[in-house]
Amino acid sequence: MVLVLGVSAGAAGARAMLTHSDQPHLPPIDRCKVPRRSGGGMEEGVFEAIRLMRKSAGRRDEFITGIAVTCRCSAHAEAVRTTAGRNRLTVIDEQVAQLRYLRFTGRLPAEGSVLLYDLGASGLTLTQIDCRTDAILASKRSTVLGGDGHDALLRWLLVRGGVTVDLATSRRHKEALATDRVIAVCDPISGHRAVITRSDFADLVAAGIHHSVSFVRQMIEETGVHPTAMALLGGCTRNKSIRDELEQQLDLPLIYDPEPEFVSTRGAVLLAAERPSARRVRGVRFNPVPALRAGASDTPSRRKLVAAIAVTVTLGGTIAGALAFNHDGDHTDGKPPTVEVVGPPKHS
Repeated sequence: MVLVLGVSAGAAGARAMLTHSDQPHLPPIDRCKVPRRSGGGMEEGVFEAIRLMRKSAGRRDEFITGIAVTCRCSAHAEAVRTTAGRNRLTVIDEQVAQLRYLRFTGRLPAEGSVLLYDLGASGLTLTQIDCRTDAILASKRSTVLGGDGHDALLRWLLVRGGVTVDLATSRRHKEALATDRVIAVCDPISGHRAVITRSDFADLVAAGIHHSVSFVRQMIEETGVHPTAMALLGGCTRNKSIRDELEQQLDLPLIYDPEPEFVSTRGAVLLAAERPSARRVRGVRFNPVPALRAGASDTPSRRKLVAAIAVTVTLGGTIAGALAFNHDGDHTDGKPPTVEVVGPPKHS
């Protein structure tokens, strides 16, 4: 057995997992989460996580033989490569690592396609991949609602109940609702208390989840390929109410790992062992979208297009307002935070 390190980079920061190469599914030797510094680059968290895990390995008098870092986009990958210096590491497209770990656990279907539903801090990434060839059939991203938006909405709900907490505290309470049905939150200054239930949180995020369901259906319609299963990834999918809502609205078998935010990291561990000296791994290929099913229109109808735009603008305005509230102060008039959405100028 060799000691390897997997790191996943995202908008919220970096996660790292130190373990033996044949044990990515077991509790790791050590792991850490490094939040992204305000105004800092994504790569800062990556290399801080690597430093911490090297220090941990040193205390065990062991040597890390391979390091792999997953990135969602080419800009992040380039930033990691540029900053790497003498660090020998593998830079991996995130979907490659996710597929690799799902295969390792036996959850990935052998045939058909899988839809990766990755709901993270900054938004939702959907990727439909052919399970046999690893070819990407379609990929979409929406920033209408993600973990940051969930945090903002929860803080707004708490303020309505007379409780004001900072962002880190509201995030802890949101994560607690993934396992607890009821939580009590206390204002550290006034002493006021508010009780929040999992159902309260489900109501808060319902509009965003409904939007994501439309997003999934649109992708399936565009590719003309019905997925064999949908894998739930990202820390937001820890919340049972979100999983239940997706299962209820989508007729798709769900693949769920107990630690969905670490699927990319665990996949990186596997690839670090396989390619300890590689510089970049792009195992997923992008294929042109296959023809739609017979009888399907090549372009969405005007009604569907207008409806999709309306949903996106409405949700975007609400969440943008909530995020503005998150940074600009308290909001106490009892109404959800909103912003004015200004369209393009009209021509006479």
